[in-house]
Amino acid sequence: MSETQAKYNDFVVKGFVISAVVWGITAMLVGVIAATQLVIPELNLGIPFTSFGRLRPLHTNAAIFGFALSAVFAAVYYSLQRVLRVRLFSDKLATIHLVLYNLTIVGAAVTLLGGFSQSKEYAELEWPLDILIAVWWVIFAINFFGTIAIRKEKQLYVAIWFYMATVITVPILFIGNNMVVPVSLFKSYSVYSGVFDANVQWWYGHNAVAFVLTTPFLGLMYYFFPKHINQPVYSHRLSIVHFWSLIFIYLWAGPHHLLYSPLPDWAQSLGTAFSIMLILPSWGGMLNGFLTLTQAKEKVQTDAIVKFFLVGITFYGMSTFEGPMMSIKTVNSLSHFNDWTIGHVHSGALGWVGFMSIAMIYFLIPRLFGKKLYSEKLANVHFWLGTLGILAYVISMWISGVTEGAMWRAIDETGALQYPNWVTITEVLWIFRAGRAVGGLMYLTGMIVMAYNIIMTVKKGEPASVAA
Repeated sequence: MSETQAKYNDFVVKGFVISAVVWGITAMLVGVIAATQLVIPELNLGIPFTSFGRLRPLHTNAAIFGFALSAVFAAVYYSLQRVLRVRLFSDKLATIHLVLYNLTIVGAAVTLLGGFSQSKEYAELEWPLDILIAVWWVIFAINFFGTIAIRKEKQLYVAIWFYMATVITVPILFIGNNMVVPVSLFKSYSVYSGVFDANVQWWYGHNAVAFVLTTPFLGLMYYFFPKHINQPVYSHRLSIVHFWSLIFIYLWAGPHHLLYSPLPDWAQSLGTAFSIMLILPSWGGMLNGFLTLTQAKEKVQTDAIVKFFLVGITFYGMSTFEGPMMSIKTVNSLSHFNDWTIGHVHSGALGWVGFMSIAMIYFLIPRLFGKKLYSEKLANVHFWLGTLGILAYVISMWISGVTEGAMWRAIDETGALQYPNWVTITEVLWIFRAGRAVGGLMYLTGMIVMAYNIIMTVKKGEPASVAA
């Protein structure tokens, strides 16, 4: 055992990295199947367990709470110890967290395929699993703040601040939105009703994007990116301004999901205003990432990890501009409820969250196992498969969404809808949705290439001493 491994607990980091790879491939496989079902409906197979209505929530939960959260926990447990120069507060709590977390994801897969769902976006899981999630999140929080309490480094680097925002805010959002009255083991009803229920749901839903898919990945960016290129963050002052402005503004943007709904107009307008303001802190973080890279820009040509980080940060900037634009009512009237929204979500999910996670995994594998990466060429193959897959996916969805929105609104010379038949519109969109499935398949293939590269690194990689 190396001195670094003895000083820090990397067992739990390995566990969450493996979880990220396994649940990532699972989520993307299910996503490809679901996308293909929209092109070839017969792939539903006529049985409930393989229907789109059950595969789709399984895909989103496996992607967000299986793949992304695994990457978040790996990032936090690894970087927290290094930045604070101290071993975790409790190794036992970390192991319990790892085990309970993976039991939850397995339980989610079983119950969602079984048709047990609250039917709320990002909050489909029923109350027994919600309680289990609350339990292991408390365990995680105790370990997180316990480690901060015993730290040997007085200053808290900005990555810790972004992690802290996630650790504190997620349980508030999650518990607040999942207040239910159980009526059986796998059935419950929300304590909220009507438009109030919808408003609470999207206060949670949008901020799940903020505090699960944004703040911890910004913490990941601020630690792993400078560490990999061996250069300091371009501006620590900008990173702090980025942090405080982002977490304040994000909390108020949820109502933009409920435009043209019974939600009071002032609340809809508030959501839109704060969404547009989000561009400033988001792009501040993006620019800080880009300017950090300028200190080692020559590595872009040869270093796969730098490429993943660069494209990931680029998609962060793109999706955080596109989202606010789609919150403007005139744009939203065209984009809402169609494939444009799907393209937007996946530019962030595959480009930002996916690529940042992948870059971190490639960074960690040699350090966790003490071996050189088996093949840099395969990592570059993965990069191009992933990048081209994202472009095929989101461009298909952008074209499909604009086409779909325009066909919904088209009227003939009498003022009647020109395309009243939903099937007609679906037939026009078929080719774009096939493009989406192809793009998803390319991205999935890249993930499988990465898994192979990791396995071969562990089995046959040359011994290496990599600075932790």
